[in-house]
Formats: sequence, structure tokens, C-alpha cells
Amino acid sequence: MNTLLSFGHGYSARALARLLPDGWRVIGTTRSGDKAEALRAEGVESAIWPGSDLTQALDAATHLLISAAPEAQGDPVLREWRDAIAARAERFAWVGYLSTTGVYGDRGGDWVDESSDLRPATKRGRARVEAEAAWRAIPGLPLHIFRLAGIYGPGRGPFEKVRQGTARRIVKQGQVFSRIHVEDIAQVLKASIERPNPGAIYNLCDDDPAPPQDVIAHAAELLGLPVPPEVAFEKAEMTPMARSFYAESKKVRNDRIKDELGVRLIHPDYRSGLAALLKDGG
Repeated sequence: MNTLLSFGHGYSARALARLLPDGWRVIGTTRSGDKAEALRAEGVESAIWPGSDLTQALDAATHLLISAAPEAQGDPVLREWRDAIAARAERFAWVGYLSTTGVYGDRGGDWVDESSDLRPATKRGRARVEAEAAWRAIPGLPLHIFRLAGIYGPGRGPFEKVRQGTARRIVKQGQVFSRIHVEDIAQVLKASIERPNPGAIYNLCDDDPAPPQDVIAHAAELLGLPVPPEVAFEKAEMTPMARSFYAESKKVRNDRIKDELGVRLIHPDYRSGLAALLKDGG
């Protein structure tokens, strides 16, 4: 039986699980009892981790997905389970690690692809570079690295803030972000499982890197509400976390998911993605 063990079975992993064919067994870890109950309602065997022994799950797994983010002490999965995973490396058909396009750092709005050198500009980006390297260092592991742009989808869109009047169009000259709808993340992961290529690295983003203020403006227009006024980045009140996202500006190429995996994006730009969210009640 094909069995996916998903470490940190969150937003993107849940979308993948919904795409897997009948007959797959999915075991997902989470940190809370409430989330574990929600996963079970979706047909996922849940395990609260850290805190439970996953040896039997690793023994059963044919596929691994790692969504858990690095912590101050490094990658939490490797910290506890590296030796066990390494001992079983050649038994896995596919291993996927969800990373971030933040590993490329700031490019002043220029393009990057999977062959670009890594220049992380933030602590989070540096932690991801270290985690990627640690996973690649496990001999014989059929590892696939997925570098995700900004994720949006059901429950993660700009509409609610626009409706509430709390959305802000923060403008920083030359700033562009790449983004990806969660449905497209799921279909890329599924395509990779069906066509494994150990060692491959894929950027997951849509075709239209865009300034963040344009996305907010389009969301307001779709709702028929006033477009929020622009706020200069230098004058905007932001948390350190939010401000750090504006430290990087780049456009991310996604040719490899199309050429190697045959993926055709469901939402090739934010306009398509936002229209779908609104249609579905988002």
C-alpha cells in the first residue's frame, strides 16, 4: 500500500492528500489535539508530534513529505528522526521537502530559477538553506526540494481584510513578489510523486510576479469596494516579521514544473486565483 507520512500536515499537505487516489494511506503529524481531530475527519491518520513515537509510521511509509519549518535548533524532523530516516532511505519511493523561494534572497526585482545561487537575506531564509543541505546530505534518499513562493488559497486570501477595511496597499518602489495557489502546490507535488526524479529542485510559483499593492487593489475591485489608499513603505507601521518580507524583491521562474512534470497551472496569475476564491465564497 502506498503510504504517505507527512511531517507537519498543514495547509499545503492537506491539499495534496485530497488529490491522492483512493487506496493511499496518509499519516499526518500535528501539534494539537484539535488539529488531530480535524485531520481524522478528513480521512488522515493523525499523530501528535513532537511527543509520539513515529517508528511504526516510518516503517509503513513509502513516501515522506516534510512541511515542518526549521526551528532555532535546526530542522525538527532531522533532529529527532534523521538516523531512522537514513536507515530506511532506500525503502522510500519519494521524499519531498517544502522549502521557500526565500533561499534566493533579494535580487532587486530580477529573475531567478532553480540554478540561481542561494543568497538568503533573512534568518528564515538562511535556516531553509541549512535545512535543504541537511536533507540532501542523507545518502540514498530520493529527495525532491520544492521552493514555494507566497501561498494563498481558501482561507488565505485578501478579501476579508478588504471587506473589513483593514487592508493596506503598502508601496515600496520596485517591489515584486511571486505567489502560488495551494491547488497548484498540490498538483505539482502529486505530479512529482507520479514522476519521481531524486535530486530535483522545483520552484513553485505562478506566471505573474506582481507588486503586492496590485493584488489588494484587484481584490477590492472584484468585491466592488473602494481600493485602499497607498501607504509608503517607509511610513507604514508593520511588525518586524511583515517588514522582513519587503527585504527581498525578485521574480521566480517556474519553467521546470511545466517542462519536467507536465504541470499546467490551474491559477497562472493572481487574477485567476482571486476570481476562483471569490466564486467559492472566499
